[in-house]
Amino acid sequence: MKRRTALLLSSVVLCAASLAAQTKTHLKVGDMAPDFELNSTESRKIKLSEYRGKQSVVVAFFPAAFTGGCTKELNGYQAGLEQFVSSGAQILGISTDNTPSLGVFGKQLNLTYPLVSDFMRTASKDYGVLMADRGIASRTTFVVDTAGRIQYIEEGSSAVDVSGAAQACSRLKK
Repeated sequence: MKRRTALLLSSVVLCAASLAAQTKTHLKVGDMAPDFELNSTESRKIKLSEYRGKQSVVVAFFPAAFTGGCTKELNGYQAGLEQFVSSGAQILGISTDNTPSLGVFGKQLNLTYPLVSDFMRTASKDYGVLMADRGIASRTTFVVDTAGRIQYIEEGSSAVDVSGAAQACSRLKK
């Protein structure tokens, strides 16, 4: 029993270490955010550059619809939506799930902001968040200002808590 527990624990540690090594984006605060044009749950394509000069954008990559951490994160954005809106920010939740799946997921959560499908994984690659061996994006949040520059990045499980993104958006409003 002790051997099995030790083996399981070492597997978890190795898996976590390999995921941490795979999920670090190459982008930095101050970089221009890569543009994308992707299908959304609003029955239209969303292009990041259409927000330039108008409003900041929270680009929240999440691994997969219908999972615990992603549900918690997206519910957090919905619960804090008024704060984001009052800061002049648009939230875009992005995963590699297909658009119909994201539509069902968004409806189940009663989300009022768009979910965006990166089914071809182009945006995930461009942002450096694609875990290619798994075909999903790592949990990474970017706050992009009205000039299209990245002003905030949060990676990994800490990005489930949306308060950092909310604070970044509030600072941009000033």
